[in-house]
Amino acid sequence: MRGILRAKGIYLRGLLMRAFEASKHFFDVAAEHLSIDGDLREALLMPHREVQVQVTIERDRGGISNYVGFRVQHDHYRGPMKGGLRYHPEVDLDEVRSLASLMTWKTAVVDLPYGGAKGGIGVDPSALSEREIERLTRAFVDQIHDIVGPDKDIPAPDMGTDHRVMAWFRNQWEKYHGFNPSVITGKPVEEYGAKGREEATGRGVGSLTFKLTKRLGHHPEKTRVAIQGFGNVGAHAAKFLHESQFSIVAVSDISGTYYDPNGLKIPELLHHKLNHPRGLLEGYNGCEKLPLNMLLELEDVEVLIPAALGGVITDENVDKIKAPVIVEAANGPIHPAADAELEKRGVTVIPDILANAGGVTVSYFEWVQNRQHYRWTLDRVRQELDHTMNQAFENVWQASQRDQVSMRTAAYIIGITRVRRAAELAGLTS
Repeated sequence: MRGILRAKGIYLRGLLMRAFEASKHFFDVAAEHLSIDGDLREALLMPHREVQVQVTIERDRGGISNYVGFRVQHDHYRGPMKGGLRYHPEVDLDEVRSLASLMTWKTAVVDLPYGGAKGGIGVDPSALSEREIERLTRAFVDQIHDIVGPDKDIPAPDMGTDHRVMAWFRNQWEKYHGFNPSVITGKPVEEYGAKGREEATGRGVGSLTFKLTKRLGHHPEKTRVAIQGFGNVGAHAAKFLHESQFSIVAVSDISGTYYDPNGLKIPELLHHKLNHPRGLLEGYNGCEKLPLNMLLELEDVEVLIPAALGGVITDENVDKIKAPVIVEAANGPIHPAADAELEKRGVTVIPDILANAGGVTVSYFEWVQNRQHYRWTLDRVRQELDHTMNQAFENVWQASQRDQVSMRTAAYIIGITRVRRAAELAGLTS
């Protein structure tokens, strides 16, 4: 972000706002409303532990490759720490630190008994074979196994990882500590995973989109939706919204934007994605294809759902964003400068720490089932998820209306208040 940002009385300087600086900005806005002093702010923001390790693996073709892995454990006052494991070329300590703090506020907003953590390795998983990814995962576990565990820090899938990686992680960890499937969530259902975990984040995004649009007086069949990103989250959100009678006019992945003003045939798109060797929409010809970056700027949509990478809506393109409602399925898709502009224009945003909390919520259900050695039905998982997300939405909506603040600030106020109270009860004085 260039120049000087003035948003809600806070100045942010520099040529580029780093990920943690952006998340800190949103924290500071809420902290001002709560009148939290500087020392306590620092205590609540400072990570509990940051670990950086070298991960070396043998390649299939011979030789070795070296990667850098991270695990940031942000807060532990409300319970064991929880957060995903990301494999992506752009993973660095600042990004992981930011995502770990977001997990702290996210678990607090939906009132789960967790703190926040996050991990990752700076690697392009598409450049590795399946066996190399397995070696990478096991080598990473060898480095961090002593700081994670069912009562310490419970990893989960994130960008570039999936249920297979979770199964390898668990297997390697158990070589050191013995049988305990609750060390990690997002596992295959056959390996003590929870039914409904794969759909959970997208389902949560869809259910809150439905709830918000209804609250704003929109009818689903007359509400047009654009979803940026058609991976696991975007695809499941699209499926839920399509089944709820919303008109999804555009979706995108790295191959482009797929657009139909009369509504896309979502079942066809899901079938195409399932049968594509890389899980992409590439080659689908059932609609108009537009350039990748056009999805965000479509004028004929009421709801925009960024469900891909963070930082896609900035001060440079915010003037082109026309949707009156944005649901943040991705982590940190809106930069603070753009967020301030959207709020000034009256755009309603469901923030990431609420919108995409469905994944960690069902991860919590999986952890509970593992500890009880008892499995829930899919119907029960969905019912519990819908109840948790709806309750969190109501809390944030009511706080937003009562305090006359954005839903983002209201969500942070709720999350920070809960973490602060837990810290005080543990002996941290204000």
